[in-house]
Amino acid sequence: MRRRLVLALTLTVALALAGCGGSGGGDQGGTVRLGVGGQPLLVYLPTTLADRLGYFREEGVDVKIEDLQGGSKALQALQGGSVDVVSGYYDHTIQMQAKNRNVTAFVNMLRYPSLVLAVSPRSSKRIGGIADLKGTKVGVTAPGSSTDFFLKYLLVQHGLAPTDAAPQAVGGDTSAVAAMETGQVDAAVMIDPAFSQLQKRAGAQNVRTLADTRTQAGVRRELKVSSYPAAVLYSDSDWLKNNPQTARKLARAIKRALDYVHTHSGSDIAAKMPPEYSGGDAQVYAQAIDKAKDAFSPDGRMDSAGAIAVFGVLRQFDPDIGKASVDLNKTYTNDYLGG
Repeated sequence: MRRRLVLALTLTVALALAGCGGSGGGDQGGTVRLGVGGQPLLVYLPTTLADRLGYFREEGVDVKIEDLQGGSKALQALQGGSVDVVSGYYDHTIQMQAKNRNVTAFVNMLRYPSLVLAVSPRSSKRIGGIADLKGTKVGVTAPGSSTDFFLKYLLVQHGLAPTDAAPQAVGGDTSAVAAMETGQVDAAVMIDPAFSQLQKRAGAQNVRTLADTRTQAGVRRELKVSSYPAAVLYSDSDWLKNNPQTARKLARAIKRALDYVHTHSGSDIAAKMPPEYSGGDAQVYAQAIDKAKDAFSPDGRMDSAGAIAVFGVLRQFDPDIGKASVDLNKTYTNDYLGG
């Protein structure tokens, strides 16, 4: 009888230990559930590229990527516990800090937001500038996403209220192109390759661009700064504290993907990506990657000036952030990148 009790206890302990290495990607093992705020978008290319090139596996971490089609949805998934890490925009870490929740970016993929505000070639309204967006429908990937934040910022910058244009969820890839082609929205905040695909299909001369942050010149013009950290990997600070080695492995894999981007042609990179991401035009997709290269971080690091720039933009249109006591040091770290 005693022997059976000992065996039962041993089995129970073994199962408990096995459970510690389950979902959540703890340093004892298991799968990291990584949510992406729109996987086909070029701003998140390093995440998919690291997976396709086998870098996550080579670093010793099992990653399950989930496409959540919008930054706000990815953040919600993290809050709800259905993902462990998010490939999303840095501004959400500041948004959460303003709500007294510590969400921390630990590797930076994008130094320019790469968002483009454009007018639909099928809009019935006369839109010559951002001030003309009052009373219009403007496509964003999802309400509460970084594309929505960018829209609100631009509206305020041009003398409008952040609610003067109605945001419409159109996604970020082919669904956004369709919404613009059909006139479902009057304008949209778009991300490549969708914007380049729209220009090709409708004719570049027929797509009026109101704001473009794909280059440093565009960032300086629209956001009044020289760099603006955008796509990052972030997670709850407790997860990072409990999984430091896993976080380092993820950061190393992303850094390797960034190195690949900066040392290979757009065609080479496109060949490694899922073919459906090209939207049926491999040439336009490869060209969009080539144009986007300068926007990708050279080393995955964040700096205080970039964090301050993002905070400065967000508090201009978000009263909750404007009146909150935000500790930017808790919104990012370079500790997992190594030397």
